[in-house]
Amino acid sequence: MLFVCYPKCTTCQKAKKWLDEKRISYTLRDIKTENPTQEELRTWWQESGLPLKRFFNTSGQLYKAMDLKNKLPAMSEEEQLALLATDGMLVKRPILVGERFVKVGFREKEWEEIG
Repeated sequence: MLFVCYPKCTTCQKAKKWLDEKRISYTLRDIKTENPTQEELRTWWQESGLPLKRFFNTSGQLYKAMDLKNKLPAMSEEEQLALLATDGMLVKRPILVGERFVKVGFREKEWEEIG
C-alpha cells in the first residue's frame, strides 16, 4: 500500500497513527518532496470514483492564493491534472492507494473498510 502524505499535516499524522495501530503495512511518500505525477493522479482519480475536485486541497494556502475556486470550473480535466502535478501542496492528503482502492483524505469510517 502507498501512503502519500505531508508529514507536518495533522490529518496525515492521525492517518499514519491509525495505519500503525491497525498494523497495516505501507510505503510512506512525502507529497512535498515527491509530488504525484500527472499519470499517477489520473490513475488514482479514475480508480477512486471521486470527482476530480476532491483531489484538490481546497483549504490550502496555495489553492486560495491561486484563486482556484473560481478558475477550476473553466479548466479541462487534463488541465486540472497537470496543475495538481505541479505542486504537492495543491493535492488533498493523505492519499492511500491499495490494490483495489484509492482513499483521499482521512475519514476513519471510510478507512475502516480496508482495516
